[in-house]
Amino acid sequence: MGNTIKYEELKALIESNKDLVLIDVRSDGEVNGGRIPGAIHIPVHTLDAALSMNPDEFKDKYGVSKPPLNAPHMVFYCQSGGRSMMATRKAVQKGYTNARNYAGAYSEWSRKQRN
Repeated sequence: MGNTIKYEELKALIESNKDLVLIDVRSDGEVNGGRIPGAIHIPVHTLDAALSMNPDEFKDKYGVSKPPLNAPHMVFYCQSGGRSMMATRKAVQKGYTNARNYAGAYSEWSRKQRN
C-alpha cells in the first residue's frame, strides 16, 4: 500500500511538524495502556461518523479542530496495523488526500521507545 509511513518518518514528523494529525483507532482499553504523544483517540468503529461531523461537532467531541481534507500529514495507527489500514482507506474514501497508515502500529512504537 503506497500510503504507509514507517517508524522513523513518524518520529520525525512528531518531533518537527505541527501539521501532523495523528489518529489512534484502538479501543479505550488499549489506549489506557499508552499512546503515541499527540494522538487523537477515535475508535475505528466511530471513525466514519467522526469524519462526517461538522467542524464544530468534531471540536466539541475530540477537543481539536477537524482536519481539513487536504491536511498535509494525517496518520492512523492501531495496535498491530490492521484496523489503521481500514481507517486509512475510509479516510481516503471520505476525501482525505494525505491519509497514511503507520503499519508498524503501537506495538512497534512502544517497543522502539523502550530501546
